[in-house]
Amino acid sequence: MLDRETTRTIVGIIGNVISFGLFTSPIPTFIKILKSKSVQQFKPDPYLATVLNCAMWVFYGMPFVHPDSLLVITINGIGLAMELIYVAIFFIYATWGKRRKIILVLLIELAFYVVLVVVTLKFVHGTKDRSLVIGLVCIVFNILMYASPLTIMKKVISTKSVKYMPFLLSLANFLNGIVWVIYAALKLDPYILIPNGLGALSGLVQLILYAVYYRTTKWDEEPGVELAAGRPPV
Repeated sequence: MLDRETTRTIVGIIGNVISFGLFTSPIPTFIKILKSKSVQQFKPDPYLATVLNCAMWVFYGMPFVHPDSLLVITINGIGLAMELIYVAIFFIYATWGKRRKIILVLLIELAFYVVLVVVTLKFVHGTKDRSLVIGLVCIVFNILMYASPLTIMKKVISTKSVKYMPFLLSLANFLNGIVWVIYAALKLDPYILIPNGLGALSGLVQLILYAVYYRTTKWDEEPGVELAAGRPPV
């Protein structure tokens, strides 16, 4: 019989694998960008947002903020590196107008991150209080990032088509949320539990919509948009 800590480690490893799959989901988009040497109609917004989100979760997982969170650090560290690569590719092939926007957003994110880290380490003492401060910030960011799936679900309902909501991505989001909810519940970490509970619910709703509108979808029509994936794993 596995003890709770071992079970939590196994679940966390499974979560890392699923989350890594989510981080790789934008690769086809960037292959198109590399081949065409143009960003076309794609936007850097989700990747820029995920850069800061991953950086926040890496900080949250540090021993001096929230001990015993190595698996949170590993997957978000990997995710941060991948998102920075995505942003770099986007920057290379974007127009100067979009490049200026990327630079501005990255500078704002860096300034916010540095200020938050310095303030937390200097004025907030003890891992319990630090976990509270950074955990609440991470929850807010994650909830804000659910705006993208909500937009997709609205489009599905209005068009009665799931063409722009990939089934495997919706399923992966649902499973990812469930796995991290289990991980958080095994050691009662509300800051991971709450956003991933909402993520699992969002994924479930997407799967229900997929089942409802699958038959009314006109698959032979040319796609008009490409939906970027990149929701943070925790």
